[in-house]
Amino acid sequence: MLLRPYWLVFSVLLAWGGLVCSPNELKAQADFPLVEVAAVIETPVDTAYRVIGTVNPLRTSMVGSAVAGRVLEVYVNQGDAVEAGQPLAQLRTDTLELELAAAEAELELYRQQLAEMVNGSRVEDIAEAKARSLGAKAAMENAARQLQRLEELMSSGAAIDADIEDARERSIFTQYTHAAAEATLARVEKGPRSEQIAQAAARVELQQQNVLVIKDRIVKHTMIAPFDGFISAKFTEIGAWIESGGQVAEVIELKEVEIQAPTTAENATKLKRGDTVRVEFPELPHKLLTGVVHRIVPVADSRARTFPVLIRLQNEIIDDSPLLLSGMMARIDLPTGKPQVLPLVPKDALVLNQLDRSVFVVEMERSGETGTVRKVPVELGIAMEGLIQVTGDLSAGDLVVVLGNERLIPNSQVRVTNKVISQTAKN
Repeated sequence: MLLRPYWLVFSVLLAWGGLVCSPNELKAQADFPLVEVAAVIETPVDTAYRVIGTVNPLRTSMVGSAVAGRVLEVYVNQGDAVEAGQPLAQLRTDTLELELAAAEAELELYRQQLAEMVNGSRVEDIAEAKARSLGAKAAMENAARQLQRLEELMSSGAAIDADIEDARERSIFTQYTHAAAEATLARVEKGPRSEQIAQAAARVELQQQNVLVIKDRIVKHTMIAPFDGFISAKFTEIGAWIESGGQVAEVIELKEVEIQAPTTAENATKLKRGDTVRVEFPELPHKLLTGVVHRIVPVADSRARTFPVLIRLQNEIIDDSPLLLSGMMARIDLPTGKPQVLPLVPKDALVLNQLDRSVFVVEMERSGETGTVRKVPVELGIAMEGLIQVTGDLSAGDLVVVLGNERLIPNSQVRVTNKVISQTAKN
């Protein structure tokens, strides 16, 4: 069973050790660079098995047009950084804008009609209906009196039948007119029927949906980025006609990348999801990067008989430019080799540059406060919980600089402010 190191950082009060220093020596020591150190440990670890992989975007989206139309604007070019929701291209919407204006005007008309019904009859309308009702009543009563007078004259022979018939018709007509005026007054006083108000509300709702449909059609004329990323390809230009479903641009996400590395069945069975692996790039010798095994595809390539291992790795985006690019070659050290007792140092102890990889070992003086550093070239192995397996002139217990090592030179003197002491716990 392998042992895993756990690191506890604490401040160490440095004693003088009984030594007496002159004022000049004390001043010189005060000018020494301040560093923190950690002890090298040795523990059984799985050695590295190197495989070659390829960097792929975490996501790739082929952005197309939902509708057919003429391209009015293209806002991006290949290589541009984009944010989620950012417009990529715009189709012409002149006709739709006119349709939208007409639909919104009609919607306002329906809203006002509904408001008129909900508010009911005005006082002036009710007064007019009452006046018409009273006028009809007066006409009816007058016609009734005329008919009665003619009937009295008829009995004395002073009226003829034709006059009686005309008066009777006028009386009946005025009765109907009065009844109609009374009905109109009652309707005006009650206001619109609930069914009429419901119909007006339905017309408003229907027109609102028509407006939303037109707005949705307008929105579909603008193609947007589905997530933060970069334009890897552009497929249209201003003035071009694009069909529904036609490609506009390809967007890739590089905030996090996925490295696909094929390996043998023997190695694939030793890996598990969440394992930390060290990743190197020939173009970035000064970078120490680690990733995490995300998936092990359980289907082998039919020709090579290898299994794809997918490794997730956080990318650095500086000034809209990603550090890791799609298609880059990566060297991955899988922790699947034979177990060996090897030195491990904290990740921060490594000094990487174009020429070599090294650590600075502090040879402590008797005071326990200052020391001299020596540069030790190392070769890197697997990564394990913040530690890196190294091969070089190192032994367990050696103190390596973990903070302040960026500008050190061999044989320089340093002042140690903190020590990091390692503990191991059985897994």
